[in-house]
Amino acid sequence: MKMNMRDIYRKIARENGVSVEEVKREMQAAINEAYKNPSPEAAMQQAAIPRSGKVPTPDELIRYAVAEAAKKQ
Repeated sequence: MKMNMRDIYRKIARENGVSVEEVKREMQAAINEAYKNPSPEAAMQQAAIPRSGKVPTPDELIRYAVAEAAKKQ
């Protein structure tokens, strides 16, 4: 089953009883926190994630994670 980004956010929001906007806000807050002071190993992994800015957006992180998972199958 292939989902688009909108479907992914809607499913997460529905499962957690929150809005799509809240899902995106919380994801971005978690990503921002992870990028604040990463371990050397985490920094290396973070550097591999394609992004337009200093910290990836939820969309950028999800796309990367899906692509990496697909490579392993």
